[in-house]
Amino acid sequence: MRFENKRALKIFEKNGCQVDYSNNRVRFPEGLVEECLRKCPISFRARARNPKNDMIWGGNTTYFQALAGTRSVDLNTWEPKTPTRKEYYDAVTVLNALENVHSIPWYTPWYGFKNVPPAMAMPEGLAARLRNSSKFTFASHSMGCEVFNIQMAQAVGTELRIPMSASPPLAYYNDAIEAGFRTIEAGFIFYISTGDIYGGTSPVTITGSLISINAEAIAGIVLAQLIKPGTRVIVSDFSFPQDMKSGSPAFGAIGISLHQVAFNQIRRKYGIPTDSGNYPNSKKIDYQAAYEKTTLALIAALSGTNTIWIQGAMYGELVFHPVQAILDDDIAGMIGRFIKGIEVNDETLAIDLINEVGPIPGHYLNKAHTRKWWKKEQFVPKVADRLTYPEWMKIGKKSCIDYAKERMDEILATHKVDPPLTESQEKEIERILKEAREYYKKKGLITDTEWKAYIQDLESSNYPYA
Repeated sequence: MRFENKRALKIFEKNGCQVDYSNNRVRFPEGLVEECLRKCPISFRARARNPKNDMIWGGNTTYFQALAGTRSVDLNTWEPKTPTRKEYYDAVTVLNALENVHSIPWYTPWYGFKNVPPAMAMPEGLAARLRNSSKFTFASHSMGCEVFNIQMAQAVGTELRIPMSASPPLAYYNDAIEAGFRTIEAGFIFYISTGDIYGGTSPVTITGSLISINAEAIAGIVLAQLIKPGTRVIVSDFSFPQDMKSGSPAFGAIGISLHQVAFNQIRRKYGIPTDSGNYPNSKKIDYQAAYEKTTLALIAALSGTNTIWIQGAMYGELVFHPVQAILDDDIAGMIGRFIKGIEVNDETLAIDLINEVGPIPGHYLNKAHTRKWWKKEQFVPKVADRLTYPEWMKIGKKSCIDYAKERMDEILATHKVDPPLTESQEKEIERILKEAREYYKKKGLITDTEWKAYIQDLESSNYPYA
């Protein structure tokens, strides 16, 4: 492996690795690798801002989390568009209200919004998630922004999951490694993501790609456990086949599922929690998006992944919309009900009830057993069309997208984050954001034009937090 970080290289050398400083290459002794794998916790708790939203990663637990997009989309024309601050905050509110969204990752719902300079996109995005959700959230790294992200999380009493992302094939660059050090030093969850493209940055064969990705992931695990033994680790299979016709990643491809199934079994053997990305190739809220998302997410769940990315995104990571997230939440609920399985006991077997009701004209509609168990046994989607044909025609032939739009309006009109940030927490977040703004302005990473638009946004009614 190649590690572009002298501090990491020295740690590897101190622990018996062969280090070539001339090209930053590291070779790992087998025994050291096995020892570090054993030090990873097989299950652990992640603390959210509201304790009821804490997550326990590992074992047979499966969670669902939202997906991200670089931009929003116009639902009438399907043209991408840049979201506003209000749209960003509203989208986080929707994700906070959806019962099957268990966590909200970095960049989510979007990589930024209007009038926010790129250097401030991640800190502003995290602040929006902390303000409008009490679910567990993540943060990422770019230009050292994890420093400010960690401070904001500590100010409101939550933990973060922060990545040390590999740069395939077989490399880690300095900014990712420094983010890894800071994550571990803060005591937060260390997340390893690879992002290989089969046939591009890893072998085109699934087995060959697994070997390459496994090497990248294990190298990150070794570094984490050498820095601080017992560090909580999650490893992601965020990889895709390359579409050899276009050269772009083949989102929604069944090859992703084949890869994830094998990857998840390897991780379960190691006892390390896993994470699976499921992006569709469709650019619309349509049949293709539904079958691509459902197929990949269901197979991921059946193969034992601990977290499935599903709600909100359309094509790759390029587009997100809360209406899509609401529809995806029903998919997640259906999959969750399936993997929960069948409860078998004397009451569910209902032998006495069957004998009591007997044959026709007996029925079960008026029985207490039916009233008690039907909602437990059945999954009832929130926005699917389940009317009879005559009823559907009578109310205007509404589609699931119509119902999802109505649910979004209802959420935005009624949902409140529990608990809201305290006044002191809000002031501390604003102090940290101000420090970040001044830091990036001084570093020359915010242009004068960007700064002017940014300040106007902060002084407008769009920003009631100053």
